[in-house]
Amino acid sequence: MPRDYSVILPAFNETEELPATLTAIRHAMSAIKATGECIVVDNNSDDDTAAVAKQHGADKVVFEPINQISRARNAGAAQSAGRYLIFIDADTRIEPALLAEALHQLDTKACAGGGSIVEFEGDVNFVGRLCIRTWEQISKRTATAAGSFIFCRRDAFDAVGGFDESLYASEEVRFSRRMRKWGKTHGLSFKILDHAPAKTSARKLKWYSGLEILGWVGLMIIMPLAVRSRRLCGFWYKRPN
Repeated sequence: MPRDYSVILPAFNETEELPATLTAIRHAMSAIKATGECIVVDNNSDDDTAAVAKQHGADKVVFEPINQISRARNAGAAQSAGRYLIFIDADTRIEPALLAEALHQLDTKACAGGGSIVEFEGDVNFVGRLCIRTWEQISKRTATAAGSFIFCRRDAFDAVGGFDESLYASEEVRFSRRMRKWGKTHGLSFKILDHAPAKTSARKLKWYSGLEILGWVGLMIIMPLAVRSRRLCGFWYKRPN
């Protein structure tokens, strides 16, 4: 059945984060009059991600066997029924105001899509504060969405070919670039919303040292093609025991 919007969550071994994320999403959806659905994409998890998703409010659970976030996002979109698509990471909590504003922007018919500024949950160290502040400036100045929260029209998503499945990281950067280009040819904007930030987990700041995080960022700058290698993008795919 057609829906006004679809919320899509890629999830790989996310039993700990999904309950809070889905609770926040269902709360936000309950405040919206438009019809929506919530889809969780189990990205070949080896824990109870699928079961937890069903228990905590997912309308549908989709399975994507290849562990890659671009494929997971695209798999969810392929199984969705909304004319608008909202992509939220499994460790990101949103407020009703953010979902409402994203849908409002799309309803104006002047916006192809966009993203939101992001804040870490709880107290973070110096590296975390530096990274999030730097990203906020880049995001606003270049109209580039963070993967934590991305919204778009379905026709725009289809026109740009969804998320690039040759990439294992920075797929949201490539997607934003393609969306801006498509939007420009159709007189539509790509907006970064800033009044109700998406709140994302700071767990990587606990998993890795500041030097490890800065080292990964440096690698991506020095070797931009590294985003095409799952091994070199292990920062995003591997977790400490």
